[in-house]
Amino acid sequence: MTLRKSLWAAAAGLTAGAVVALRRSTARPADPAAADRWLTVTINRSPADIQADKLPTPLQEYGDRIHTRIRPAPGDRGTELAVRLKDVPSDASSVPARLTGQDPRQDLRRSLREAKALLEAGEVLLPDTPPTTHDKPGGKLVGLLSRRAGGEGVL
Repeated sequence: MTLRKSLWAAAAGLTAGAVVALRRSTARPADPAAADRWLTVTINRSPADIQADKLPTPLQEYGDRIHTRIRPAPGDRGTELAVRLKDVPSDASSVPARLTGQDPRQDLRRSLREAKALLEAGEVLLPDTPPTTHDKPGGKLVGLLSRRAGGEGVL
């Protein structure tokens, strides 16, 4: 009886995943200008504490290759730090480029997350290595999805 329940649960999970994938594929704009959209994080610091010429090292490495926008976050909730690449190759925003890790926005997104961590905590926190738990089927699934995220922080 438990095998039957497991099969039903797996079928329900696959169906839910297919629905999410379908919605994501139809919700994304086909506009080529979407490749140069702003990547934004909210930082729990005052806007006066963050200056465009004194950004943390991960973003300073980009130099003049990025546009930077700093403004107060809505509702006095810190500061919005937004960045985008000045020149994005047209083929870099394709799905194959993202899957193979060749999309330059992936590195910029990672640098933006690291800059947020440095501004808020003073260091980039990393997960425990090796993990402190045993790898169960649920953990293997999360690991698979995390690897699929391609360093973007998005599953």
